[in-house]
Amino acid sequence: MIPGFTHRRRFADLSEQEILALAISSEEDDAQIYRSYADRLRADYPDTAKVFDGMAAEEDTHRRALIDLHETRFGGAIPLIRREHVAGFYARRPVWLMENLGIDRIRAEAEMMERDAETFYRKAAQRSTDAATRKLLGDLAAAESGHHDRAGALEAEHLDDDARDAEARTAKRQFVLTWVQPGLAGLMDGSVSTLAPIFATAFATQDTWTTFLVGLAASVGAGISMGFTEAASDDGELSGRGSPVKRGIASGVMTTIGGLGHALPYLIPHFWTATLIAFAVVFIELWAIAWIQNRYMETPFFRAAFQVVLGGALVFAAGVLIGSG
Repeated sequence: MIPGFTHRRRFADLSEQEILALAISSEEDDAQIYRSYADRLRADYPDTAKVFDGMAAEEDTHRRALIDLHETRFGGAIPLIRREHVAGFYARRPVWLMENLGIDRIRAEAEMMERDAETFYRKAAQRSTDAATRKLLGDLAAAESGHHDRAGALEAEHLDDDARDAEARTAKRQFVLTWVQPGLAGLMDGSVSTLAPIFATAFATQDTWTTFLVGLAASVGAGISMGFTEAASDDGELSGRGSPVKRGIASGVMTTIGGLGHALPYLIPHFWTATLIAFAVVFIELWAIAWIQNRYMETPFFRAAFQVVLGGALVFAAGVLIGSG
């Protein structure tokens, strides 16, 4: 624990020197966060990375102005006080939590940072009794408020239509690689591979509860298997497919959903009612898979439908024949 800050201070109890010190450390943190965003985005979104480089440079300008003012009023020894030392002061998300977020989410986080900083400077200006300090804090509040315009100017400078289109394509490709592909693979596996055991059990026993339990076990087991397999098969570093945890979650969850879709109807105690509803669910699942392939994988719809429906029909027929034998 840092001496003098064993308890979080109230903002109202800070001296003007401490407010300036807090502003200096906050500007340092924000500049570092913007540079981290820039480094995170530079490989895939080089033009947006330039925008964040420019915003980091703006924060450096603010920090230098605050340090100059502190030296003029209080000397060169700046008290050590940071956001976490002040009760109720706005916090920043750790950069490592933002590493796997999409470009739009990072931009939204940056906007929130500017709004928080503007609020702080307005409150700090109201607390100040020194004219020069009050003026600087007010100017910084206006600057943070105007950062939206500055960000817009930086975007206009670095993000022309071609750059925006290229970044949009990159973002879509990353979304497909990280979420859609493993999720689609899971949905196909869960929907198709569980058809045989579920309907074989259904027609062999004509017991809806037993069929449901078999379907539940097959779906959950397949989901766990697919999730771990996807996460362990590729760490995403070389392939660029993104976080293995995200891919594993997408694959595992969608596999389980795909199997549960036609297992849940067997909670209905009447065998043929449950079976007819399960038939309808299977039809919807297979067409949903075809739609996703067409929408995100750019596979012609009728080709995707033919492949999925044919494969599903064969597995379904195998399950019915085995269960009826």
